[in-house]
Amino acid sequence: MSQAPVLELRGINKSFGPVQVLHDVTFSVYPGEVTALVGDNGAGKSTLVKCIGGIHPYDSGEYLFQGEPVHVSGPRDAAALGVEIVYQDLALCDNLDIVQNMFLGRERKRGLVLDEDTMEEMAAKTLAGLSVRTVKSLRQHVSSLSGGQRQTVAIAKAVLWNSKIVILDEPTAALGVAQTAQVLELVRRLADNGLAVVLISHNMNDVFAVSDRIAALYLGQMAAQVKTSEVTHSQVVELITAGRSGELGLKNGTVA
Repeated sequence: MSQAPVLELRGINKSFGPVQVLHDVTFSVYPGEVTALVGDNGAGKSTLVKCIGGIHPYDSGEYLFQGEPVHVSGPRDAAALGVEIVYQDLALCDNLDIVQNMFLGRERKRGLVLDEDTMEEMAAKTLAGLSVRTVKSLRQHVSSLSGGQRQTVAIAKAVLWNSKIVILDEPTAALGVAQTAQVLELVRRLADNGLAVVLISHNMNDVFAVSDRIAALYLGQMAAQVKTSEVTHSQVVELITAGRSGELGLKNGTVA
């Protein structure tokens, strides 16, 4: 595991009108690791992710990628760095097949026509590289897939583009037990393949099952970012609900 973060945010502030949503947030993401981003509703998780993805410009702070300061002014800038976000709604088109979904908006062409063979080959290679065996045919319409398969396609779509960081927003929220296990296995495999993975989740069992680090947001502040092996389930719940747990977390509104 590399000790240098691939992404580092320092002192990020973000307000919407008079409401400050992020307060001096520092956040690091490491290659080959799963970092779980946890926090209650309204803690600022979505805003932080949208700042990383270039959807919301942050008001102040530093954004470092592979140790270099960068300016991300939109989603294209983030994608060019290798940041891909899989949102909860997955943004898949039911009336298209798996290959068409994976290349949506980034279609390969041969002259004036679509290069279907190359796209199918790349899609197959990506799914094989992730050891995905649950999909029968790459030409299945997405409407015919289960929730877990849809999540798998959305994740494969994200890693198709030489991404370095994949951010997953509640990937198991609507899944049953068996499908959740499949998706968590895939999340772990992404990290084992060297990617930096950010997992947003409310499910503490999922968090402890796959994450290497846990970053807990509390009312727009980073309460703590710790190795998963060094905290207990109840400590993380306390960080989420109170911003501190014993010596860990916020002290008088500032990070310890």
